[in-house]
Amino acid sequence: MSPRHDPFGVQVDRAIAAGEAPDAASIARIVGGQLSTLGSAGGAAAEAHLAERVLGLGPLARLAQDPEVTDVLVNGDGTVWVDRGRSVEPSGLRLAVGEARPLAVRLAGLAGRRLDDSQPWVDGMLTGGVRLHAVLPPIAVGGPCISLRFPRARPSGVDSLVALGAVGADLALLLRELVGARRSFVVTGGTGAGKTTVLSALLSECSADERLLVVEDVRELVPDHPHVVGLQGRGANVEGVGAVTLTDLVRQALRMRPDRLVVGEVRGAEVRELLAALNTGHEGGASTVHANGPDEVPARLEALAALAGMPRDAVHAQLRGAMHVVVHVARPDGRRRVESIGVFGSRVDGSVEVSVAARPVSGGLARGPGHSRLVELVPGAAACRWVDP
Repeated sequence: MSPRHDPFGVQVDRAIAAGEAPDAASIARIVGGQLSTLGSAGGAAAEAHLAERVLGLGPLARLAQDPEVTDVLVNGDGTVWVDRGRSVEPSGLRLAVGEARPLAVRLAGLAGRRLDDSQPWVDGMLTGGVRLHAVLPPIAVGGPCISLRFPRARPSGVDSLVALGAVGADLALLLRELVGARRSFVVTGGTGAGKTTVLSALLSECSADERLLVVEDVRELVPDHPHVVGLQGRGANVEGVGAVTLTDLVRQALRMRPDRLVVGEVRGAEVRELLAALNTGHEGGASTVHANGPDEVPARLEALAALAGMPRDAVHAQLRGAMHVVVHVARPDGRRRVESIGVFGSRVDGSVEVSVAARPVSGGLARGPGHSRLVELVPGAAACRWVDP
């Protein structure tokens, strides 16, 4: 419905322009003034329409209602794409010219973030755990781009991963034993592979008497655990000050008596603080890292640590005592699943490498070169069904 034929929307727009924050109460008040004309049914319909336009996802709402949709992506030309767990595909929806920017700005406001010409990108969280990312021109070529990720799976433990088809029985046993052994681990994979889902499930397996300190740029991890303390970063304000980085948050978390320190995603200088913490008695820490395979993890962490000014030798020296296991997630056929388990080890020259220790196969788990090291780190792994590759 266009504003010209949407008088209630015009009233809401005027209220917003006057400085009144849009909320359910203000919408109900505006519509309530016309109930004598609209009737109860018409008033309810008008209120629902306004709420979706002002507080909800607007033209993207119908896509969000599809339980199979995990991602909604708006490109600069207005075309809208979705991911239903197989691959990104066209949705058949296209936003009108001039429709994407107001939507992006409004969603940023609902996430408590700023989006304008001086701050042309935003990363935030909407109600219900929907992850928002948006970029405005001229950074985004052709028009505003919006990315929404919906938390369709909220795993309550490794059993949830089994139900999702991400792991089988033997791999589930191995993952439980990994968490119980309090070994530090990193979940790796590409974008959209399911790293956050797997990490949330593994954290849900932590003992109830452990205190989890979870540090993230934007809150995404929601482990089913009774004692989770979350710290979330923030960007700079209009004056360019007040930013809180992951590095800041890791330092604060270490002063809050964590039994396990968790960094939602390592992607910068905060890796220095994380490695230092894991080398000084904070066992069982965890994180996620973008990597296409377990063997790429040392080089990836080395590159990130360089952002903190750490020389290569120092990075590998820290890694030897800090990290133990890699849980690699992939979706080669469109279905997200744990593809392999790797272990950190040392080469002759003292540098760190990751060797695959286990891969799920029919009948159990296939041994990899790192199998003996895995059983050494996680003794309970010996109870799994192991088969020769």
